[in-house]
Amino acid sequence: MTERNVLGGPLEECGTDPVTGYYRTGSCVPSAGHPGGHSVCVVVSAEFLEHQRQLGNDLVTARPELAFPGLEPGMRWCVMAARWLQSYRAGTAAPVVLAATHERALEVVDRLALLKHAVDVPDDPGPLTGG
Repeated sequence: MTERNVLGGPLEECGTDPVTGYYRTGSCVPSAGHPGGHSVCVVVSAEFLEHQRQLGNDLVTARPELAFPGLEPGMRWCVMAARWLQSYRAGTAAPVVLAATHERALEVVDRLALLKHAVDVPDDPGPLTGG
């Protein structure tokens, strides 16, 4: 079965430098058991990283035992949909790569919120806006 993105197309790779994804495949294929899971492909910003740190989600400090390199602004990373939504509500949402964001993000995040922060807005955003 082909994994799908929030645009309805095939899920594209989010990032391999560093290798991201719950399964460290470079794609935002979410794990089972978490609504939305690690499904949102973002380009992390300093504001997003700081907000997540304040919430107890330190994405900057390397954790080699978890194959986590620590992030710097500008890197692409798959984040949990619920974590992205926290930052969205606080006004510190990281930019989203729609083509690399798994459709399961929609279990948690509204399509329009993703579109508002997209860095790869399609020519026809109809699938996202319901049009």
